This record gives sequence, C-alpha cells and structure tokens, in this order.
Amino acid sequence: MSDSPPAAASAEPSPAPVLAPAEVNLVRPKEPVIGRVTATKSCMRGKSASFIRHVCIDVSGTPLEGRFRAGQSFGIVPPGTDANGRPHAVRLYSIASPSFGEDGAGKVLSTTPKRVIDERTPQREGDDPDDHSLLLGVCSNYVCDLRVGDEVRVAGPSGRSFLLPEDPSRHDYLFLATGTGIAPFRGMLLELLEGPGEACRSEIHLVMGAPYTTDLLYDDLLRDLERKHPNFHYHVAISREARPDGRRGPYVHQLVDERMHDTFGDLLGRDRTLVYLCGLKGMQVGLFPVLAAHGFADAYLEIKDAGLAAMDPRSWEDDDVRKRVRPTKRCMVEVY
Repeated sequence: MSDSPPAAASAEPSPAPVLAPAEVNLVRPKEPVIGRVTATKSCMRGKSASFIRHVCIDVSGTPLEGRFRAGQSFGIVPPGTDANGRPHAVRLYSIASPSFGEDGAGKVLSTTPKRVIDERTPQREGDDPDDHSLLLGVCSNYVCDLRVGDEVRVAGPSGRSFLLPEDPSRHDYLFLATGTGIAPFRGMLLELLEGPGEACRSEIHLVMGAPYTTDLLYDDLLRDLERKHPNFHYHVAISREARPDGRRGPYVHQLVDERMHDTFGDLLGRDRTLVYLCGLKGMQVGLFPVLAAHGFADAYLEIKDAGLAAMDPRSWEDDDVRKRVRPTKRCMVEVY
C-alpha cells in the first residue's frame, strides 16, 4: 500500500445512488416454473483446472420473463432428493445477462456455473475420517451437464441491492471481480454499453482477478468491449503467474493499490463514482484497507470503531475489517 495517512471515519454520510427498481420472489422455490436451456458453452479463456460454463435459459411464458435485472440472482432447483430423502433445496446463481436478456427481449437469461469437484472431508461429528471419496456439487454439475433443449426448474429473482443506478449516466464505475463473480458485471457491462439506445458514456473500469490467464472468464467479450468503447477499461490481476520483472502477480486489491496514482485515484476521488465487488468471500478484507489508506474511507466505508479509524489502515487485522468496517451505499458487495 501507499504511505498515505490513515483516513478518519466518515463525518457525513456519502451521497447514495438511486438504484433501479427491481422485483423479487416472483416465483417461489417451492413452486418453481420450467425454463428451457437454449445454449451452453465454456466461458474459460483456455485449458484450466476449473470448469465453468455460460448457460442460457429461456424463461418466456413464466413470471420471470422481462422482469429480471442485471445484478440479481435466480434459483435453480435440482432434481432428486438429499441424504435425508427430502427434495433438494434451491440454489442461487447470479444472472449474467443484461436486463433485456440474451435475446434482447427479456426472455432468455444466463448464468455462469462452476463445477464443484472435491474430495470428501469430515464436516460434522460422526463423519467418517477415512472417507475421501469424490464429492460432486449437486446443483453445479447438474447445471453444467444440461444440454440444449433440457428443461430446468427455476425460481426468483432475488436481490435489490446489487444493481445499476436508475440513471447510469450520472455515475462512473469501478467493478472488481474474482472467478464467477464476473457474472453480474457481464450483464451490467452489456447493459451499459450494448443496450438499446445510446451507450453509456461514463468512465467504467473492470478489474478481473484470476490465478492464471487461462482462468479468465468472458475474456474475448471483455476485450472486444474495450476495443469498441473508449470509456471502458479492462484490467486483469493474475495472481499466480510471474510478472516480466519476476515479481509475483497481484491480487485484485493489490493491483488497485499499485495503480492508484495513475489510474484509480482520480476515479475513486469523484463524488459520482460507484464501487462494486463480487467474488470470493474476503475480497473486501483486502480492498477496504487499500481504500482507507489512500484517503477514500469517507466515500466508500463506514468504520464502526473509533480506535480502528484512528489506526493506520495498513495495520488493520482481517478480523477487524470483517467486524468493524462496512461499505457505504456507494460501495456494493456481493461475496460468497
């Protein structure tokens, strides 16, 4: 991090964006409706240890048609029963399409499922410590296995707090993603830049974090958007590949920190800028001290402890960040 002095806790609330209205729970999980798969393909840049797909589902003729928004999630109810013989519970997946859908008419939504493949480990008292058999995620593998034409039970949508503003042109944007956390930003970017009518001219930055270059998701699409739209800037943080100078690659928050003076500082200093984080739980633990160390606590953070606010953010413990630092309404967080 930089040598900037620690930022004090906010004296006044930051101006809050007016988010676009969104409907929720149009379809209850216990009464799912039927969608139909229209497309499924890998969305990885290359050969990777992960298996992640882009799956499109036609929801026309259901209450979801034309009533979901980029940034929301929806439910998928996998077939079969759990270990106790009860029907499987609904699983939530981020919507990866813009509000006008993959088809332009709000009839086809998309999502970005990742296969869960692991070995069993003891989770509860009584579990067999010697059972290291293969564990497959019930819903993730079901969704990845779906073929074009297959029916799937869906519910939702969910979420009113991780949305684009009602008037996108009034704001600039910093989107920060890791892994499948890119899903809502794919939809948001298509909505901002490729939607009906004039493209949003606001300054938009996306930082995508991945262990290796081959793990980047939707990379071709994002580079194409950057070529077509001068106001969109695509940055990648590749953490497990060495840089040209031999240094280890950065995580998302480290790239923001390193590029603060030439790229992100001016953006974050504007009253109109919104920050969105989506990805692995703990992203905020790295980013929040960076924002505070560079003097942006007032705009994007609420520090709930006066003692912590008086400390150098570089010395904040992870647990303190989790318990005592909260985002303002200009900083929206979705982690899993």
